[in-house]
Amino acid sequence: MPRMLPWVLVCACVLGTAGAWWWAQGARNAAAPIVAPVADASDEPAPAARPARRIQESSPTALAFDSRREFETTPDLFVYAQQLALQARAGDADAWWMLSRVHDYCAGFASNPAGYARDTRAIAALDVSNAATMADARERVSARCARFMPEDGLSSRSVHEARVQAAKAGSLAAEAALLADGEPMSEDAGYRSALVARVTASGDPQAFLALSRAMGLAASGAEAELGGVSGTWLSEVAWQIAACRLGLDCRPQGNLMTAYCAHGGICSRDPSQDFPAFVVDAGVPRQGVENLNEMVDSLLSGRRAIQ
Repeated sequence: MPRMLPWVLVCACVLGTAGAWWWAQGARNAAAPIVAPVADASDEPAPAARPARRIQESSPTALAFDSRREFETTPDLFVYAQQLALQARAGDADAWWMLSRVHDYCAGFASNPAGYARDTRAIAALDVSNAATMADARERVSARCARFMPEDGLSSRSVHEARVQAAKAGSLAAEAALLADGEPMSEDAGYRSALVARVTASGDPQAFLALSRAMGLAASGAEAELGGVSGTWLSEVAWQIAACRLGLDCRPQGNLMTAYCAHGGICSRDPSQDFPAFVVDAGVPRQGVENLNEMVDSLLSGRRAIQ
């Protein structure tokens, strides 16, 4: 992924809560529940400063929702996670995968909401480039994740467990994410190259995005196995832009841009830029743009050829 902006190093000195710890360390926390529990009538009322956590039971017809679209559009990821949990318990692989994405998106906030808010205010007060943009991105995360609490157990461990469940149920995106995490579903010879071929053939933007981390510098030296679009940071970006072209929401304030900015400090100076435009503007040298476009085209043409 493109280099961190220099001012982020200043922010890192300010961040003292679990949000910074979560994204920098990526450690495996103690086992935690995958799904946030639904409050029942015996629960104490939620503090006035926090949204109520009680939700109505979903009817069978209410479960017929587009989980991927909802992830991008819903203002309340807690309720969304409850809906996903019902589908996941019924064996829905994509529900497990999207549940892992909710945990990944909200964990930094949920582990310490007050600390997250305090850090956001500190970042907003910094007199450095893009501080306001990062603060805005963190505010979006806070608003959408507001009903999660530390006891819900969102952590790197819960993300991993949800990905394993998703992969076992048949989610290609989760399988790709586990490979990127360094914990592939199989160590058999040829498994990684076969997985890359399956993702390429699928045309699934979620799978392309999940695999991208495995195709960057982490794949250096394994290009013969993983294919021509692997082994460099530009390769990783190519898989991500291919995901955008396949339908991933890469809008200026979509989840991808928000997560990069809020959790990684990689923020666009122009709030109107979508992800592909931002990458080209901020991280790709002019001579590399043509190479990047060729990589993306080869991934998409390879998909058509396999199909």
